[in-house]
Amino acid sequence: MRIYTRSGDKGQTSLVYGQRVPKNHLRVEAYGTCDEVNSSIGLATSYIEETDWDEKAAFLDQLHRVQTILFHVGAELSTPKDKEVYWKLEQKHIDEMEKQIDEWDKSLEPLKNFILSSGHKAASALHHARTVARRAERLTIGLEDEVENKHVFGYLNRLSDYLFVAARYVNQQLGGEEKPLHVDV
Repeated sequence: MRIYTRSGDKGQTSLVYGQRVPKNHLRVEAYGTCDEVNSSIGLATSYIEETDWDEKAAFLDQLHRVQTILFHVGAELSTPKDKEVYWKLEQKHIDEMEKQIDEWDKSLEPLKNFILSSGHKAASALHHARTVARRAERLTIGLEDEVENKHVFGYLNRLSDYLFVAARYVNQQLGGEEKPLHVDV
């Protein structure tokens, strides 16, 4: 399989099942932004792999699962509404994230004010992934009538919460400092 096909040289790309659309089509923007989130999570995992902490393997497994599911979310977004999706996102995937958020959150200091994206470089990468996930969610909402599986919206919403708590958890585990927002600017 060749990496380049030249089929997109005129600004068009193919959705699942071959329908051609402009590369700036909202559907392409949405699944492309999911890919950006995935890349940011990948950057965070590379930073985490350089560390040494007891729960590292379990934490990386969690992020890998989220990356895999997010890849499937992108596939759902790239499949026209009237076509069959091979793998569908389900409520259980959202529930899994909520359970993990709650588990990590139990060990964290309660927030007393907003925090800035900061701390360990892995946590900062997860905060970046969180902001890109919010953008993916905003773009996907624009496809509301074209996306059959409404779990996609809930998953992307919860994903940003998950990444926020994951960033805080990484800072706690790796000694990264959470910087509070100063009100007196």
